Amino acid sequence: MKIPFVTFKPLEKELDKEIREAFDRVYTRSWYIDGEEDAKFERAFSEYCNTEYCVGTGNGLDALFLSLKALGVGKGDEVIVPSNTYIATALAVSYVGATPIFVEPDIKTFNIDPNKIESAITEKTKAIMPVHLYGQPCDMDPIMSIAHKYNLLVVEDCAQAHGALYKGKRIGSFGDASGFSFYPGKNLGALGDAGASVTNNEKLAEKIRALGNYGSDYKYHHIMQGNNSRLDEIQAAFLAVKLPYLDKVNEERRRIATEYLEKIENPEIVLPYVPDYATPVWHIFGIRCKRRDELESFLNGAGIGTNKHYPIPMHLQKCYQNMRFKKGDFPIAEEISATELSIPMYYGMTDEEIQYIIDKINEFK
Repeated sequence: MKIPFVTFKPLEKELDKEIREAFDRVYTRSWYIDGEEDAKFERAFSEYCNTEYCVGTGNGLDALFLSLKALGVGKGDEVIVPSNTYIATALAVSYVGATPIFVEPDIKTFNIDPNKIESAITEKTKAIMPVHLYGQPCDMDPIMSIAHKYNLLVVEDCAQAHGALYKGKRIGSFGDASGFSFYPGKNLGALGDAGASVTNNEKLAEKIRALGNYGSDYKYHHIMQGNNSRLDEIQAAFLAVKLPYLDKVNEERRRIATEYLEKIENPEIVLPYVPDYATPVWHIFGIRCKRRDELESFLNGAGIGTNKHYPIPMHLQKCYQNMRFKKGDFPIAEEISATELSIPMYYGMTDEEIQYIIDKINEFK
């Protein structure tokens, strides 16, 4: 049996007619930037996130970068980020001229450990950027408590967690601002690059929008040195089609995750941990194994697609060699990088495919 790591075909087949109609609508209107489709999706997504405002951006990295920039984070500032995340989190901090300060994750959840944040705070600390990694919500109560104690900003990185709940409340609605990615592989994915920032602060939303539109509040009037990062009409129209199906997609992912969690029984495998406060959306189902590379070869040989998130931790990436970190500086992030293996998790998997993956993992010795 051949099972890809991910495929978009099942959902695309269901939405084919609506997606084509959305394209035709935009194409017929001949309006491709800052139009009705963008406004429609922004209203719908902010309502979905239980926030007041949504500003579409060109991608998820820009959503984080523009949020930080609009909040006044810049040169000389420090922003606390998890040592275990995708590189975009740190890049957003670097792009505004600030310094990312890496804090180790909880080995069970892979998310930033709130117990380690306070010791990383200095007089230069301006913000905390928790990442809801793999669709698993961070423990937001202690993070927000620390932020309030030290008068710090909070920008949530929600790139992998559309629809996830922390104690029944949507992630993205806790911080001063939150960034989402709609990269095609996300639970809510466009058919190209796209992103959005959400917030409850009207003035902040206006500033994020202006910064993403060349620093312009109206045409040819530039109040800031901005960037070009806007959600285009075609992607907005596609996202508006897919948004009503997001909860259905997430529920299917939860069903698959439950099958994995209940039926994978192999002492070589460490399964994901779900805290009581979390309702994950399982963007990634990441298992851990000391013999990760052997397991990957075994599964690939059985026709099962896999991926590694992420094989080189950020502090050891060449792009951050100027920070002079060495192997061993962040052992938990390094442990996750060396042992994590992501197995297939996507809408439309058949029961036969799910059971085949479980059987093969259980066979690994």
